[in-house]
Amino acid sequence: MPYFTTSDGTEIYYTDQGAGQPVLLSHGWPLSSDAWQVEIKLLADNGYRAIAHDRRGHGRSSKTYTGNDMDTYARDLAELVEHLDLSNLVVIGHSTGGGEVVRYAAQHANGRVAKVITAGAVPPQMVVSDTNPDGLPMEAFDGIRAGVLKDASQFYIDLTEAFFGANREGSAVSEGAKREFWRQGMNVNLAAAYDCVKAFSETDFTEDLKALDVPILLAHGDDDQIVPIDDAAHKAAALVKHGTLKVYAGAPHGIYGDYQEQLGRDILEFIAE
Repeated sequence: MPYFTTSDGTEIYYTDQGAGQPVLLSHGWPLSSDAWQVEIKLLADNGYRAIAHDRRGHGRSSKTYTGNDMDTYARDLAELVEHLDLSNLVVIGHSTGGGEVVRYAAQHANGRVAKVITAGAVPPQMVVSDTNPDGLPMEAFDGIRAGVLKDASQFYIDLTEAFFGANREGSAVSEGAKREFWRQGMNVNLAAAYDCVKAFSETDFTEDLKALDVPILLAHGDDDQIVPIDDAAHKAAALVKHGTLKVYAGAPHGIYGDYQEQLGRDILEFIAE
């Protein structure tokens, strides 16, 4: 399995499949690169080089106590890109990963990034603040932290209900998909899981979004119960210079089923444009 070591000594796991224009995928919390397996195969099958990493503290990467913040995540991504010497790069991020790729592309890309794609992404900012008065209350994120501390195993099981929209009438999400979410979640160490809540909820990406000078596809389900579309993609679309907003009717936060199939087609079309 391929690993590389960051400048602060953290070992980052990544998978690298296919050949062609590189596409780098960044996962959501508390998951790993395994969350992108379908998309990795889709991209590789269609002539692209698909690369996905396990964020520090997550999956097979080092179980970090420090550096679990968005600036370090973006720096890790930049060091991976430099390590692999990628150019004409497309970056894709889901949820927390959406924030990570936006910050990377805005602050570290140095001309290497051609396009950005986000899905259910956290930018511009999730938590309520003076500059984000209609954001989610801090109590919502305190509840996540408390749940992770008290019983992470049960918390991740419970979270799958809203994540996949399994609590909605007519949901077709499988028990296997829920268990796979739980499996990946149990591979993140507690300190990293806990600190990442602050990273994805409190980081303000407003200036990063404004600074992007490449095309960006903003994909979001309009029934996302984790990152509500009005607090995220709708606001982000108003900040970017070259943005395309794609709304998926009835789609949840988790990329699954019909949403996953349509998103896959849209990703291929957007990259090829």
